[in-house]
Amino acid sequence: MENNEDLTLDPENWETMRELGHQMVDDLIDYWKSIREQKIWKPIPEEVKEFFDTPLPEKGQDPTKIYEEFKQYIFPYNKGNVHPRFFAWIQGTGTPLGSFADLLASGMNPNTTIGEHSAMYVDRQVINWCKELMNYPSDASGILVSGGSMANITALTVARNSFGDQQIRASGLRDVENRLVLYCSTETHSCIDKAAEIIGLGAKAVRKIPVNDSYEMRPELLVEQIEKDLKSGYSPFAIVGTSGTVNTGAIDPLEELNQIAKKYKLWFHIDGAYGALAKLDPRYSSRLKAIEEADSLAFDLHKWLYVPYEVGCTLIRDAKKHRAAFAITPNYLIQEKRGLSGGLDSINHYGFELSRGFKALKVWMSLKEHGRAKYARLITQNNNQAKYLAKLVQQHTELELTAPVSMSITCFRMIREGGDEASLRELNREILLQLQEQGIASPSSTILQGRYTLRIANVNHRTRKEDMDLLVNEVLRIGHEILKK
Repeated sequence: MENNEDLTLDPENWETMRELGHQMVDDLIDYWKSIREQKIWKPIPEEVKEFFDTPLPEKGQDPTKIYEEFKQYIFPYNKGNVHPRFFAWIQGTGTPLGSFADLLASGMNPNTTIGEHSAMYVDRQVINWCKELMNYPSDASGILVSGGSMANITALTVARNSFGDQQIRASGLRDVENRLVLYCSTETHSCIDKAAEIIGLGAKAVRKIPVNDSYEMRPELLVEQIEKDLKSGYSPFAIVGTSGTVNTGAIDPLEELNQIAKKYKLWFHIDGAYGALAKLDPRYSSRLKAIEEADSLAFDLHKWLYVPYEVGCTLIRDAKKHRAAFAITPNYLIQEKRGLSGGLDSINHYGFELSRGFKALKVWMSLKEHGRAKYARLITQNNNQAKYLAKLVQQHTELELTAPVSMSITCFRMIREGGDEASLRELNREILLQLQEQGIASPSSTILQGRYTLRIANVNHRTRKEDMDLLVNEVLRIGHEILKK
């Protein structure tokens, strides 16, 4: 018999859902409050992995039971980047209020792209605050995106579409007489290669310029490569400088790169996904001042602003070029001067996405909760902790730094007399794995000049100096146990 009752996804009992929501918040607060005493990471048992092979449910389950499954199968096996000793891959820790902001944003559930509603104004204010943080021109434009990779590809799309008078957006690259090429260092993040591939240039169009002993791009070799390409009939169009490489935290000579870009009339983009916000640390503000002159800048707020994942930012100096690179208005998106379809210019005109969550809210709430000055002190604190760790390393003859300390990244390894590179690699790899598997700390690794290295990338507002003491002691303890065997 047909059931004529209207269906809904709302709960049958709102008070039961309220109680469940309160329990979720309480459990999160307890988790954050005791995080220092917990293991940073746990291997996932096979029976837990098998749980995720179950088929799609045909009928719904009770929300309380679903939450119990979350607590049993998901919550205990978190990645760990909320922990004070998470140092892998430059991933921020998030904050309680930032997490609650995501809850509120999801509850409001606006598509923050078009229309006259509050989320659009919050988004605009956050972009304006990002410009203030970077001392970027007030008439520049910008857009919030998922992270550094999307921020970089957005900027390079504008750079490509702004090249000369080629009308690349309409005609594509086929009508460009000479192949476009861009320049970055051998240490630049791989997302630049991906961006070049996606915007139709191909990876071969990315010229990788060698670096010095501090892993910074060598400007004299950049000039040589530009001149070589010009003589060979290529069209240089952009230079990508990095303000803090993910490998070692190296800062390219940004002011020199900016002058070279001006000389050859190239677009100057800065990938600051990790390190742009180090501009708030007085020790790095002068080295990063060229950010203020760049044609575009990419940086992440879920890294060194400690905002929950995911949110990054692209800033573009020339707002008209930014809009011209993306703007399109189909009939179903016509804006009016009044009503719901009125208001601010559609964010769709400044990026790829037409569907966007209200990611600005967690940034807005976080900046209001803590203020610029506190973030500056925290970033400085992370940089100081990296220097402190380096001093600890230098106090032990069994440890060695493998790169200069730049910003908040410290690279080091354990060594032993007479050990060749192969044996040292296995020693340090095993140290890394045991640090993680024992739930002590989560560094990552890299290869620097053929040397397998422990890499401590600290954008963690919960880290204390005592965590660095513990890390060094545990590296030595585990290393000695391995060598005994």
